[in-house]
Amino acid sequence: MRRTLRTGRAAVVFAAIGALALTGCGGGKDGGEPGDAGPTNGGESPSSVRLPELNGEKVEVAAVWSGPEQENFTKVLDEFEKRTGATVTFVPAQDPIVNFLGTKIAGGSPPDVAMLPQVGAIRQSVARKWAKPVGPEAKEQLERNYSKGWQELGAVDGTQYGVYYKAANKSLIWYNNAVFENAGATEPKTWDEFLSAADTISASGVTPVSVAGADGWVLTDWFENVYLSQAGPEKYDRLAKHEIKWTDPSVKDALTTLGELFGKPNLIAGGTDGALQTEFPTSVTQTFTGGDAPKSAMVFEGDFVTVNIAQTDAEIGKDAKVFPFPAVGAEPPVVTGGDAAVALKNTRGAQALLTFLASPDAAAIQAGAGGFLSPNKSLDVAAYPNDVQRDIAKALIAAGDDVRFDMSDQMPQSFGGTPGKGEWKILQDFLKNPKDVAGTQQKLEAEAAKAFKS
Repeated sequence: MRRTLRTGRAAVVFAAIGALALTGCGGGKDGGEPGDAGPTNGGESPSSVRLPELNGEKVEVAAVWSGPEQENFTKVLDEFEKRTGATVTFVPAQDPIVNFLGTKIAGGSPPDVAMLPQVGAIRQSVARKWAKPVGPEAKEQLERNYSKGWQELGAVDGTQYGVYYKAANKSLIWYNNAVFENAGATEPKTWDEFLSAADTISASGVTPVSVAGADGWVLTDWFENVYLSQAGPEKYDRLAKHEIKWTDPSVKDALTTLGELFGKPNLIAGGTDGALQTEFPTSVTQTFTGGDAPKSAMVFEGDFVTVNIAQTDAEIGKDAKVFPFPAVGAEPPVVTGGDAAVALKNTRGAQALLTFLASPDAAAIQAGAGGFLSPNKSLDVAAYPNDVQRDIAKALIAAGDDVRFDMSDQMPQSFGGTPGKGEWKILQDFLKNPKDVAGTQQKLEAEAAKAFKS
């Protein structure tokens, strides 16, 4: 779920996301043989993609997904089985997934397909000669259903390897509407207004912000939103490529700004120590349980938060509302990310699954289950279960070719994507001691320099 859009389209994107405060899906065949492009969903609508007969073929898919996310993806795999006759097995992977795959490959048992959550992971798998190029059928689906920007994110040196199946808008703050109403707080549009709203909520007796400090990737997302809005997209791109150092004044400014929140433990659920022990799912559920006195009033993260909200009694759009990440600089940030399917075996089953995942049929199934956002522009937004998610989806598609990725996910995994190491660990240390801006910068630069050289 880790998981940037160019701010040049911010007006278009946020016109759609501003509406946030306020299913159909591809089914099995209707009497056809595996691979028929026959009617789906009880005969109501045709299948958009033709798949081969794969009777008796086994396909393994690895991903770092669990809980509802894994369950909903399994529904997609079940539909692939119905259409092709293949048997598909989901393989739970550990983070970082590249290390997990390395072990499987060294043991001679790689999965057929892996869902990679980072651009850097795709590049690593290509450099290590693990990844297989996308076949013509999947490539046809990509060209039909995806903007050029999303296609390029899955390509290395001009060759297509990844199919971006799942996306995320990671510039959203979800809030408990009852708490806001009781405190007399309103949705903030700027960082200063955000801190002011936090003070207002704190004075009402509820801790304002839930921070999942146990998961370093959440802290990287906090930093990236602040940095993109404050420093701007040009510097964001340069820092992502390590063309400027982490000791740059722009990084100092962003960390100092973030410290305005992290440096006030009374504004964070459980204080600093509590936040460092709070994992992402809990950071969400504790915001929407406890009636009028939850453990927190707001939680930051992407559209996938809806999966966790669904585990509470809160109704999205009524009890649980959302606003865009507040502007720190001239414009609010829009950070996105996603998961790409990459074939590790050049089998008919692997290529057929990539083809299916690039189709609107597959996206519609998981979209209907909630907690999912697709970059597939051919997907009818009616597939999403509520207006909140439909508006988030419209905003993503409206961004077109301006899409680009989460900064940490663009970097070498050893720096930007490994639990307990690199940026994840250093930002956890920063959460613990947000006054040490200079020391944090030096540590980030040392680890980044090491990672980019390797």
